[in-house]
Amino acid sequence: MDFEGMPLAVLVNPSSGGGRALKLLPRVEQALDTARATFRVLRTTGLEQGVEQALRAVEAGEIPVVMSGDGLVGAVGGAMSGAETPLGIVPGGRGNDLARVLGISSEPEAAVATVLAGETRRIDVGEANGKRFLGIASFGFDSEANRLANETHFLRGNLVYAYAALRALASWKPARFTIAVGEERARLSGYSVCVANSRAYGGGMYIAPAAELDDGEFDVVTIGEVGRLRFVSNLPRVFKGTHVESDEVRVFRASHLEVSASKPFAVYADGEHLTDLPASLRVLPRALNILAPPQGDA
Repeated sequence: MDFEGMPLAVLVNPSSGGGRALKLLPRVEQALDTARATFRVLRTTGLEQGVEQALRAVEAGEIPVVMSGDGLVGAVGGAMSGAETPLGIVPGGRGNDLARVLGISSEPEAAVATVLAGETRRIDVGEANGKRFLGIASFGFDSEANRLANETHFLRGNLVYAYAALRALASWKPARFTIAVGEERARLSGYSVCVANSRAYGGGMYIAPAAELDDGEFDVVTIGEVGRLRFVSNLPRVFKGTHVESDEVRVFRASHLEVSASKPFAVYADGEHLTDLPASLRVLPRALNILAPPQGDA
């Protein structure tokens, strides 16, 4: 199906990225007007309303274009799973990790050009306790750091996540995790478990550098026990993905797994509190159609 020229419903979260999306909106509107695109702008007040607006747009024959961060992108993308209508993205948040992995430019004019080109890519969608996500579901140290990052408003970009990680580390005590894949069960003591559909989270941290968005499997990354000093010294390596070479890091693939822990951890995904442990996670293969550059350009 050719999606080029279809009317667009641009969903804008005014508070996303500390107001970044709202500041970029005039440039997006100018780019769309210059291209003589048919569009309307819808301001959202939260994830639930944004999802409702997107689904109504699909019913009206429009393409939803989310101008926000990973939270709204993940919520709308999860709700649109299984639909033929694609999702468009104009990065407007703090992290913008899915756009980064897809190769969608952070410059609004270039992102609009990608939407208007109408080229689509099918990607997997993750599910945790029936709640859908597009990027990385994490629990343990990572979910505690994500909570702190969401409460931090005086920093921008990946500085937020680095600051939150250091704050979480100050009171961190290792936890025990149990991971079940089929009949196999594994227990580990350490920092966190990340179930990755995508490669990056936290504003460019490549926690799962080999993960693919359309391979039908998660890359599961576990970080075992290690001294705090070494843990801190390894944090910069996550931005390059070289942390996976460390002895305390393990990576394996699975399309369905169950995870529980010795503490009542929240499960965060796409920057939002998705559910809580214990969790059953599975991949919905190639369930979402998304407007993105050709894979060779990503």
